[in-house]
Amino acid sequence: MLPVIEYRRALHRIPELDDRLPETCAYVRSALASFELEAFSPIPSSICAFLDAGKPETVAFRADMDALPIEEATGLAYASGNAGAMHACGHDGNTAMALALARHAAAHRQELPRNVLFLFQPSEETTGGAEKLCDTGVLERYHTARVFAMHLWPKLEQGRVYCRPGPIMARSNEVTVTLTGKSVHIGKASEGVDALAAGAEYLLRAYAMVKDLPGEDPVVLRFGKMVSGRVRNAVSGKTVLEGSLRSFRDETQSRCRRGLEEIGQTIASETGCGVEVHLNEGYPAVWNHEELYETVRSGLGEHAPLPLAVPTLTAEDFSFYQRRVPGLFFLLGVGDTPELHSPEFCFDDEAVLPQGVEFLKRLLMLE
Repeated sequence: MLPVIEYRRALHRIPELDDRLPETCAYVRSALASFELEAFSPIPSSICAFLDAGKPETVAFRADMDALPIEEATGLAYASGNAGAMHACGHDGNTAMALALARHAAAHRQELPRNVLFLFQPSEETTGGAEKLCDTGVLERYHTARVFAMHLWPKLEQGRVYCRPGPIMARSNEVTVTLTGKSVHIGKASEGVDALAAGAEYLLRAYAMVKDLPGEDPVVLRFGKMVSGRVRNAVSGKTVLEGSLRSFRDETQSRCRRGLEEIGQTIASETGCGVEVHLNEGYPAVWNHEELYETVRSGLGEHAPLPLAVPTLTAEDFSFYQRRVPGLFFLLGVGDTPELHSPEFCFDDEAVLPQGVEFLKRLLMLE
């Protein structure tokens, strides 16, 4: 069995959540121990490994280690052994490829054009481990000149790598709208302030606002949760809408934020409800460095990644690395599989992961 397959299946058995990754970190540290790398943990549940090739600058490779709070339903012989947790987003594969690359780099230390920094991070699925890792200054301390990451991706050709210059994954902001009215018995509805009706009106106007935006910069706003009222025969005194805004450009996000706040002010004026609109900071858009993309495309020649036609409206915290260092985010196709974040997500690791490792080896040697 190839090392990358062994790594992936071992990691798949021990999925852990957020920044609580003791088994995962222990496994990664154990695998790295034989490669003669400098391993350290700038933040809890992270592992960075530096390979000093005696060069003035460094190339970094990111791998995310956290899993999802999902009960696995794949039936794999190496399925999750941790109840309520599953590597349903392919982070076991991402980490396995980084470990295989570390093994290769250590064996070819004298041939490397740059030093190498491996970034095994927690919390990609939750609170943004990338930002916390970047804030330690680890990229600057090791003179990082470029950073790469690879992520498994369903519905793309199995074993093929895809990329595009510019936007590849969206900026993500969680949106929470709280409308406060006055609850009364429906027999005295005229004396109340209906927060449910106000919430429904807010939702429709928010959707209309996004629909009317110019089409050159894709944006999606959807509310997936609406909670209102207590009983059927009383006017609702409170409504909470929870949703997500996805966009690519900061100016588009700012425009949507202003629009959502203005809708709230209008609804408050028209209905008498108190309206609070809150957007979290979220993850910035993953924006591939155009010049570095051209360097990779021309340098790899026939082995260059296939062009990805359009960006995806999913989000990723790799964007925080790109705000400090030129970086590229690649998608590795796993073919016609269940979607990411599904309890049935699985893929043919023997057909996919070795192809990803070979691509990463070429990036490693790129001048």
